[in-house]
Amino acid sequence: MVKKIEQKIVDYEVVKDDAPVAEAEEEKIVHLHEKLERPEMLLGSTYKVKTPLSEHALYITINDVVLNPGTRHELRRPFEIFINSKNMDHFQWIVALTRIISAVFRKGGDVTFLVEELRSVFDPRGGYFKKGGRYMPSLVAEIGDAIECHLRMIGMLSDEGLDEHRKQILAEKRAQYESAIHCKDEVDAGDFPEGSQLCIKCNTRAAIQMDGCLTCLNCGESKCG
Repeated sequence: MVKKIEQKIVDYEVVKDDAPVAEAEEEKIVHLHEKLERPEMLLGSTYKVKTPLSEHALYITINDVVLNPGTRHELRRPFEIFINSKNMDHFQWIVALTRIISAVFRKGGDVTFLVEELRSVFDPRGGYFKKGGRYMPSLVAEIGDAIECHLRMIGMLSDEGLDEHRKQILAEKRAQYESAIHCKDEVDAGDFPEGSQLCIKCNTRAAIQMDGCLTCLNCGESKCG
């Protein structure tokens, strides 16, 4: 619509549209993608993995990139992974695995699926039990376990855990079981009663027979529901 100005112009200002400004601010948000250049310095954590399969430990280093630092959109995401060991028996496939995992990290998006994919790899020679009775099916699964620990630390995975009521029930069941078998020895924190079976859900030797039902004292899994 055209409006005729009949008076003398004494002042003026340019009216700005807020919408384009908001869109411009949104465009400044940096997302992780494969073309993002590697910064000169990255934050990282190193995890020591000692297995009975080798006398030498594995050292797993995961470096993170911090996106949009100092803003409300700040995120810390995994960018690359390195695995080092004195044991050279697995050198080729470890180098290949780290390059593939690093490529997946740099793609961005939800990379938490890597944890389950790696932990579902089984060694044909058999796995081993870690301290506390947790079963580890392979060395690859151990790497997946370290990645899971790191993703929890930076907030990409959340540990729901058991509620207080569930913990109380499991504690009561454990006390009843130990009383029933006349367990006189003190049980260390993190250990489970002798004779416990392997839980199919959390891979921990913590499942016991209570009231005719196999119940896990670690995660609460029960065949009786």
